[in-house]
Amino acid sequence: MRQALITLGLLPLLAACADFPGAGLGSSPPDASPSPEPRFEERDARSFESEQFFQRVEDGLVVRGLLRDDGGGPDAPFTSEMLARNFLDLAFSQEFSDVGGRMVQRPTDSALHRWQEPVRLQIYAGPSVDADRAASDRQEVARLALRLERATSHPVNVVSRNGNFHVLLLNDQELRRSGALLKGLIPGISSAETDFVENMPRETYCVVFASDPENKSVYSRAVAIIRAELPDRLRASCIHEEIAQGLGLANDSARARPSIFNDDDEYGRLTTHDELLLEMLYDRRIAPGMTKSEAAPTVRLIAETLTSPTT
Repeated sequence: MRQALITLGLLPLLAACADFPGAGLGSSPPDASPSPEPRFEERDARSFESEQFFQRVEDGLVVRGLLRDDGGGPDAPFTSEMLARNFLDLAFSQEFSDVGGRMVQRPTDSALHRWQEPVRLQIYAGPSVDADRAASDRQEVARLALRLERATSHPVNVVSRNGNFHVLLLNDQELRRSGALLKGLIPGISSAETDFVENMPRETYCVVFASDPENKSVYSRAVAIIRAELPDRLRASCIHEEIAQGLGLANDSARARPSIFNDDDEYGRLTTHDELLLEMLYDRRIAPGMTKSEAAPTVRLIAETLTSPTT
């Protein structure tokens, strides 16, 4: 099971952080000054057990024809009505809520959220993450950033410092002591959210948090956490889904197809359908703060335009 976007309403955020803190994830939060290269740490037994578990999961999905990377083939056609419906399902509700100090899967209605300032993706690999694998992940994020910028016509870039959308690649042992790092990246994050990450159940592969500090339906900071033990296809799937959801498509939907925003794992990378959803999200005819009922007529009009045959 993957996770959807969790929106945080927080106090105004501090300056972005610099390099990954190599001295240990439980230390004081990083600041905006340069820091040394992370010191390599050996992985523990639990991390290797998790890696074997996730490899079995991926193998089972691939055997069943899932985690597709074809972008949505002729077996998965969609109409303008389906595109509009899926957008309304994904962009106007949130999948998780804080209930009694715990993050629980409870969909709630939400206004439209998206970014106004350029999105600056900054990648952090934990000190026990293999250097070659971390480099491969950075390349995957860079390729995805290009696709997201083309789809949204909104600036999305990979940076080495002063990021506002942090992508954390953490092994199991690093997840368990990531609270201080998360608090440094998103000041004001609640104990429920940090506890969720530090005690992330094995069936959860990844999660993304986005901050709307002024409650204006505008994101100014986001953090995606991805398990570094995941094999190649599941890692790519998490990278695609969590970063794309961090742009504002806050929910998943069983009706969305062909789409990565669906917990059935049929698709492992963004599809053409998903790129259209992102284009709709950043269309200037709809605006942050709009409700589902307010935006629906315009959303249907945009969907019709995007799916009409060109002449």
